[in-house]
Amino acid sequence: MSPRRLCAISVDLDEIRHYFAIHGLPAPAGAAASAVYDRALARFDELAAAERVALTYFVVGSDLDRAVNVERLRRSAARGHELGNHTFDHYYDLSRRSPAEMEQQIERANVAIAAAIGARPTGFRAPGYVVNDAVYAALERVGMAYSSSVFPCPYYYGAKAALILAKRLVGRRSSSIVSSPGVLAAPLAPYRVGEPYYRAGSGLLELPIQVTPRLRLPFFGTALTGLGPPLARRLARSLVGLELVNLELHGIDLLDVDDGLGALAPHQPDVRLPLERKWATFVAVIAELRAAGYAFVRLDEAARALAAELPAARENGAARLNGGAAPARSSDRLRSPG
Repeated sequence: MSPRRLCAISVDLDEIRHYFAIHGLPAPAGAAASAVYDRALARFDELAAAERVALTYFVVGSDLDRAVNVERLRRSAARGHELGNHTFDHYYDLSRRSPAEMEQQIERANVAIAAAIGARPTGFRAPGYVVNDAVYAALERVGMAYSSSVFPCPYYYGAKAALILAKRLVGRRSSSIVSSPGVLAAPLAPYRVGEPYYRAGSGLLELPIQVTPRLRLPFFGTALTGLGPPLARRLARSLVGLELVNLELHGIDLLDVDDGLGALAPHQPDVRLPLERKWATFVAVIAELRAAGYAFVRLDEAARALAAELPAARENGAARLNGGAAPARSSDRLRSPG
């Protein structure tokens, strides 16, 4: 029997204001302010339909205060796409806040998404991929089934640290922060978190953001569109044989300067790439992985498929992660509907 090959494609629906905040700039106005929901979301739905894949969208709960965003997400969910939890306010420093505020940020997003589509999300992604043990404890307390937040990529880590320093040197404060350096040694394949979270243990199921074996090169939207279709296909080839390829994108990955992002373009190089190149890059990567025998699934489907292969949280481990109160077993939640 040949080994299982799954690919999950997820899209973080971070609105454009978060990119301005990363660069220490004032919030955008006009068309740019809602470009992700007004333009990119429909493009991702169109791309998914054309390529016959289902996506996982990670949703910032506060964006659902806008009625048109709710309606668009309902249509996406009706097309078979998963909606995941990206916190309520997308605080980059979530991991530095109190346990009560962490839990509130996660649960408020759960409530907002459930109100929008009639089902609570089961998956979580941290803003900026920054987590710690306290964040995982909060995820357990509110009953999340999986997280996809760990990004064990030294190149991304270094680039983010350099950007934060560069903004500081010119008198601007970036809203972004870096994780513990320990994340760079985290497992590349799905695992249950231990303590610290970047070691395997018996806690919540974590599906790390994809990097290549050995060199840990980034395999996500910004890196791929920068390479373009031919090199992106070659990078995809280096992943063939992995049980899960976890391709993470952002809404901005299907936007360019013509979408009202001229003010961001000098600070965000990927915005200067034309939409056609970005689209062609993702089509090429999907084609490469499909030709290698990968089946395309949502992240919640990947989590359910992989849960049986990873040891479920032991009662004592679960109790420790939840301040003494053992939750429902993670494996049971992963088998539950929705």
